Amino acid sequence: MTNEQTAIKATYFSIAGNTCLALIKGAAGVFGNSYALVADAIESTTDILSSFLVLLGIKYSNKPADENHPYGHGRAEPLVTFLVVGFLITSATIIAYESIQNIGTPHALPKSWTLYILGGIIVWKEISYRLVLKKSKETNSSSLKADAWHHRSDAITSVAAFIGISIALILGKGYESADDWAALFASGFILYNSYLIFRPALGEIMDEHLHGDLIEEIRKVALQVDGIKGTEKCFVRKAGMQYHVDLHATVAASLTVRQGHDIAHQLKDTLCQEIPELGHVLIHIEPYE
Repeated sequence: MTNEQTAIKATYFSIAGNTCLALIKGAAGVFGNSYALVADAIESTTDILSSFLVLLGIKYSNKPADENHPYGHGRAEPLVTFLVVGFLITSATIIAYESIQNIGTPHALPKSWTLYILGGIIVWKEISYRLVLKKSKETNSSSLKADAWHHRSDAITSVAAFIGISIALILGKGYESADDWAALFASGFILYNSYLIFRPALGEIMDEHLHGDLIEEIRKVALQVDGIKGTEKCFVRKAGMQYHVDLHATVAASLTVRQGHDIAHQLKDTLCQEIPELGHVLIHIEPYE
């Protein structure tokens, strides 16, 4: 299974899971007098929309290179990640606003059975987070990583809701707003996670140097190729699920242009074979005295 197929499969998993949970949370929140659960349902609804964006971004970013996009369409993925972060910020803002409104409004205590709903949701969302995060690492997908953090932030908001409802139920009348305070706390955590997702995507757009381990691996593989004496400059930039490489390699100064050219092609082929996530590889040959 290709990286694209793996990422798409993980995204469909997110869409299906979030759809089911949004319906469950919404119904439980309305009938169980819990705004924290309603807030959770709002977040899950935005998660559905953001997962669709991730799906579109993955499909578009994996389109092959063409005349207008010689390096492919990989930059579309961090742009989609920015949109996903926008959805997170929007949902956090809505939750915070509604929580503040509800804190000052008298309302009934949440129903005790909502805790069982929340317990199941917490377990499911943490499992979903770990599964999707694993797939994001396998595929080098920044937008899929953002989707994974949606699951984690959902789990955290559910934990906050669980604590808030528990406090309201244990302490009783006068503590009904504990549920709303929990939702307000969750909105702050969502905003913090939004930054954690946004920062790496921004680095990807700006070609920030974040690939020291990969550069070290490239240098080791290069030295395995006959004729390569060493490596000098090595620049790596990420685009979608691939890494584009500019590598300066040294060969014996006495070699002909044809021999140096052949070694460069052998080096490029070896790198692409040994490190499948590499995309465009440019080799610059330097004389080794």
